Amino acid sequence: MMMNEKTWHFVHEHLDDDVRILALRGTKDDEVDLPMAIQQIAGRQMARRKLPSWAEVEGIIYPPHLNMEQCSSEQTARYKATIVNGQSDNGTFVDLTGGFGIDFYWLSQGFQHRYYIEQNEALCAVSSKNFALLGLDCTVCCRDAVAYLATMVEPVSLIYLDPARRNEHGGRTYSIEDCTPNVLKLLPLLMAKTNRVMLKLSPMLDWRKAVEDIQKLTDESQKRIAYVSEVHIISVDNECKELILLLSREQTKNMRLVCVNGASSFEVFPTRTNNPHPERDDLSLLEKRTFAIGETAFLYEPNASIMKAGCFEEVEIRYPVRQIAPNSHLFVSADEIADFPGRKFEITAISSMNKHELKAALPASKQANITVRNFPMTAQQLRQKLKMKEGGAVYLFATTLADNSHRLFICRKIG
Repeated sequence: MMMNEKTWHFVHEHLDDDVRILALRGTKDDEVDLPMAIQQIAGRQMARRKLPSWAEVEGIIYPPHLNMEQCSSEQTARYKATIVNGQSDNGTFVDLTGGFGIDFYWLSQGFQHRYYIEQNEALCAVSSKNFALLGLDCTVCCRDAVAYLATMVEPVSLIYLDPARRNEHGGRTYSIEDCTPNVLKLLPLLMAKTNRVMLKLSPMLDWRKAVEDIQKLTDESQKRIAYVSEVHIISVDNECKELILLLSREQTKNMRLVCVNGASSFEVFPTRTNNPHPERDDLSLLEKRTFAIGETAFLYEPNASIMKAGCFEEVEIRYPVRQIAPNSHLFVSADEIADFPGRKFEITAISSMNKHELKAALPASKQANITVRNFPMTAQQLRQKLKMKEGGAVYLFATTLADNSHRLFICRKIG
């Protein structure tokens, strides 16, 4: 994975250029490895937004586009490192599915011994060079994850596993047993080599089923093989990116479920005992509030991680809000909740689907951002019916109330 001086020079000359145009234009210099140059330019451009720290390091080699797409972002890798921060005990960390090495780099920081395992020879070569540039002292081993695990003798502090979520035809797989390697089959061997495993899964996976599938596995004596101590649902810019499970041989008193969106986190359970808003946990006070449709002033849409977790009752307990209806997953309140974990809106009008009501409530600009929740039309179908363009400062939420009537909430975004 070495590049000659001419190729390096070409890369630096065209760092900000459109790689599609560069590929079509080509180069007259036969000493320039154009495919490699294009790969490095595209990789550096993606790294600027996905891996800003690495993008600043001169000499970093970037893998093919697919590997860049599949690797964790710096933001999610740093968050995963905080999960094990303080628990490294200066011991040994093993990443069985090293890939481009983003997760390995940040997760391994607190450990004295670091082992990067990857079966792809090209990725091993790239990662080995990059780790040296980054000053990371580690062992790089080009080997199949299962084969390496079987040869491990001494137990290690933490094993990290990000199983491939594509089948032999390139199609996506979402269940644990369809990933490569199959974690459920590998679990007895994993837990024999460590007390803690961090598992990265598809954000499309049902976290409850994932926990159930893992915790129902038992050995010959019917003893449970592993317990899920923590579940972290990670979103970036309100897009669900990763489902992280932390496994242990010992049963913990309470499993943690944490919903993360950027710098914001919402711990679903165990429920916080030292709540910064104790009055919001008083259910009797919440029951006294009146959230009649005509009196509400604010609407809230939980962030992607909370939507994925499905912990809507916990949101009602934690904040003085009420769901519009059981299946709407939208909340309303009489007062503004500044720290609500999601998007916040001020309700300016509420309308039924009656033509006269709609005419009075909808913006004169005939432009709005439309979201549908538990509604008989798609956003596009509703947009066509209302003859409205996309965009603007108006946000329209279409949903179904508890009495099965349909309502449109016309709002303006806060913050």
